[in-house]
Amino acid sequence: MGHRLLRWFFTAIFGLLSRSRVEGLEHLPRNCPYILVGNHLSVVDAPLAYLYVGGPHITGFVASKWRYHPLYFPIIRLAGGIFIRRGEVDREALHAAINWLRAGKCFGMAPEGTRSRVGVLQRAKTGAAYLASQVDAPLVPMAYIGTDRTFHSLLRLRRPELILRIGKAFRLPPVDESDRARVLRDQTGEIMCQIAAMLPPRYWGFYSDHPRLQELTAIQSGIPAAS
Repeated sequence: MGHRLLRWFFTAIFGLLSRSRVEGLEHLPRNCPYILVGNHLSVVDAPLAYLYVGGPHITGFVASKWRYHPLYFPIIRLAGGIFIRRGEVDREALHAAINWLRAGKCFGMAPEGTRSRVGVLQRAKTGAAYLASQVDAPLVPMAYIGTDRTFHSLLRLRRPELILRIGKAFRLPPVDESDRARVLRDQTGEIMCQIAAMLPPRYWGFYSDHPRLQELTAIQSGIPAAS
């Protein structure tokens, strides 16, 4: 009941205050588990994702600072979010996410670990790659476009255009335990480039010059990648 109420609430809010749409819903795997990974530009990102893909089968990390927020906490509780302490390795939250996935459900997270303050991709942490290494589940990239301008547009009495773009699922190879830290960093780069490839170049930020992003965008354009 709570999840239906939340979907109804977000449908009403986004329908009234924005022009929002989703692209690529057909790319979502038919069965769980899978890990949704996306960029993070605004506090409206998670509600936008919940509007289109939310339900009792999915949860995600929420910064522990929102635990006592009078407005956000009831919403987070209805959505079943898992609180995580930012800036440290929160093993309790990681174990909760792993158990959620192993129960055959879906988990969403922002590999950057927090909202970008400059509106472009920041260097990501290895948490998403670590989760994927612990659970046999594909990753599904998501790209939020326009959410960074939400409040700027609303203050000017304009309805912002918000896009949630969903890409094709992919899997990461097994982690070589002899060089685990490096492999997780490399896999994190792959995750972020999969996300960046669905974003306009103005959002690429830290990953603008990453060779894997250049390869992915060349493939999308039908241009042979440079050797």
